[in-house]
Amino acid sequence: MAFVGKKFPNLNVDAMNDMGDTFKVNVLEEAINNKKKVILFWYPKDFTFVCPTELHAFQAALGEFDKRNTIVIGASCDTPEVHFAWLNTPKNNGGIEGVTYPILADSNRNLASALGILDITNEQYNEETGLYTVEGDNVTYRATYIIDENGIVQHEGINNMPIGRNVNEFIRIIDALTHVQEKGEVCPANWEDGKNAMKADRHSTAEYLSAQLN
Repeated sequence: MAFVGKKFPNLNVDAMNDMGDTFKVNVLEEAINNKKKVILFWYPKDFTFVCPTELHAFQAALGEFDKRNTIVIGASCDTPEVHFAWLNTPKNNGGIEGVTYPILADSNRNLASALGILDITNEQYNEETGLYTVEGDNVTYRATYIIDENGIVQHEGINNMPIGRNVNEFIRIIDALTHVQEKGEVCPANWEDGKNAMKADRHSTAEYLSAQLN
C-alpha cells in the first residue's frame, strides 16, 4: 500500500535513545505537534553490515536536516534493549556509538505491518497444526518516509536489504518539498536548491527544456 499523499499511520511505538531511555514515539504527532518535517528510515537489523553505515551517515547529516526543520528518526524491529546495546558498541567494532536521534523498536511489528515493508515472501496456514508459518526474515526492507508538517507522506521509497541509501538525496528531496511549499513551483529532474524551478504549465516546461538544450 502506497502512503504518498496520505497521513502517516497514527501509532505509538517504543523507542530508545543514546541515553538509554525507553519512550513512546508517534511519528504523525512528532510532525504535527512540532510543526516539523520528519524523515523516518527503516533498516533490517541491528549488529549487521550495511545498517551501521547508514545510521552514521544520517547522524553526520543531522545538522543539515535540523537546518531544514526536519526531525530524523531511525527504526527497526529490534527491541529497545538490543538498540541500547548497539548504541553502546564503538564504531570501530560495527556499533553505532555516537548516534543521538531516536530509534524506533517496533518489535511487535505493528507499524512495519501497517506500512507493508516486512520481508515476508510467503505466509501459509497449516490446517493440521493450526499454525501460520512465514517464509522470509520478517524484518523490514530499507524503507524511507518523508512526512510534512501536516503529517502527510510526501516521499516513500524502499530499497532491498543489500542496497544502502544516499542521505544527500533525501536532503535534496526535502529542499524540493520546501521550495514547492514556499514558492508554489514544481521542481524538474535533478533540481537542487538554488536552481530554477518551473510553474506547473506546459509553457514553463517548454521554456525550461529549451534552456537546457542551449
